[in-house]
Amino acid sequence: MQSFIPDTVLPTTVVGSFPAQPQRSLKSLFDPLHGAVITAVESQKKAGITIISDGQVRGDMIGVFASKLPGVRGNDVIGKVMPPDQAITIHDTLYAVSQHPYVKAIITGPSTLAHGLHISTKQYRNRDELIPDIASALMVEARGLTKTGAVMLQIDEPIFSTGAASLETGKEAIRMIAESVSIPVCLHACGNIAHILDDLLDLPIRILDFEGTQNPDNLSSFSGKDLKDKYIGYGIVDSSSPVLESQDEVVKRLWKGIDILGPERILPDPDCGLRMHTPESAYAKLTRLTAAVSEVRKELDTGK
Repeated sequence: MQSFIPDTVLPTTVVGSFPAQPQRSLKSLFDPLHGAVITAVESQKKAGITIISDGQVRGDMIGVFASKLPGVRGNDVIGKVMPPDQAITIHDTLYAVSQHPYVKAIITGPSTLAHGLHISTKQYRNRDELIPDIASALMVEARGLTKTGAVMLQIDEPIFSTGAASLETGKEAIRMIAESVSIPVCLHACGNIAHILDDLLDLPIRILDFEGTQNPDNLSSFSGKDLKDKYIGYGIVDSSSPVLESQDEVVKRLWKGIDILGPERILPDPDCGLRMHTPESAYAKLTRLTAAVSEVRKELDTGK
């Protein structure tokens, strides 16, 4: 199996978000957060991340999309949810693509988005009726992002592991989006996914991304599974704590993943986004990640 990025064993990536740092400048008068996008992109590049994001600095994962969807006002669904006129996050992704050869575009999943909203209309009796319309609306975003030059589209569904959302409805919504785009799709699921792993692997996605540090059962649940041509985004740095793990600890986690999955299949990354960290802490986490991966790459090369 070839590595996701040709000629790059264990290509590193991020789950997405980076601390937002609004900057004061003449340009910031028109776009207060453009400087934060620049900082996020440059920090990821400087840390040596292979596949970066735009930093997702525009807001929380619910509001940044919901605020632009017709039929939604604030956090309230007030009518039938319709597709927006154009992609919402495309400009930041285009900037990231202009600065780095490998970028992942990211959207919030339909189930997570639906469960972050309040239904204030008789149009929908429940969220299971709302989710397909959100998925249809997000297809505009997904298709727009695929035209930027991004190498993958990541769909974030932290709600899946909680049991709060219908997995069958959620899977169909993911399927709608994944089958509408031409680039590889990654699904990021937070928490413990061991109990739903088979359902997630059944989806038409190329990459499944999960937490490896806070939920070690996630990794062991892959043992013996037929993953076919799927790649695995494997969290080896704890994003929930500002404490910086030792390089040895991160290296040991990565080797555990290699023992089960093999090196060609793994995209090492933090467990989740780094939005709640300071810029310094986020950068330290990413440099620790890339240093550990570099050490393992050398050992793999030596062992050939």
